[in-house]
Amino acid sequence: MLTERLELRNFQEKDLDDLFDYAKSPLVGPNAGWPVHQTKADSKEVLQRFIQDPYEFAVVWRETGKVIGGLGLKERRKGEEVVPHQREVGYVLHPDYWGRGIIPEAVARILEYGFETLEVEKIWCEHYDFNDKSKRVVEKSGFVYQFTETKTLPLLNDQKVVSLNYVMTKEEYRQQIK
Repeated sequence: MLTERLELRNFQEKDLDDLFDYAKSPLVGPNAGWPVHQTKADSKEVLQRFIQDPYEFAVVWRETGKVIGGLGLKERRKGEEVVPHQREVGYVLHPDYWGRGIIPEAVARILEYGFETLEVEKIWCEHYDFNDKSKRVVEKSGFVYQFTETKTLPLLNDQKVVSLNYVMTKEEYRQQIK
């Protein structure tokens, strides 16, 4: 999938160095609920999972071909149950690329993919209360606030966080793109 500046594609083995380059930053993982990658072995383990997931995309800066982040369109779950016709978008971006509107550009493309290709009815997005950059993406993308909850992050030593949850329906998406 292409945008003006980006390619969104499935992760590949060759992406290990680029993945590690952003995943080792303390500014990235903890804001998304996962620990900083200490070694390339940490990134390799995650990369193997990403490669197996058809809804996990590398965010590639087209100008250089470098993977600068990741974007997922996961199944929406309530507990252990998958909620039919709903997905949840999540994203991370290398800090060197922050402040350029890159993730809103990627999210706009993934919304189109989710609503028009996968034919989902709702796409959710969340951010932690301390993650102002992610909050800005949510606002720019047109999601509508639904609720706040406290979560425990098992990958971050059971840290408790406040999560704000937003949704966009297919109808809202179509109104937005008119």
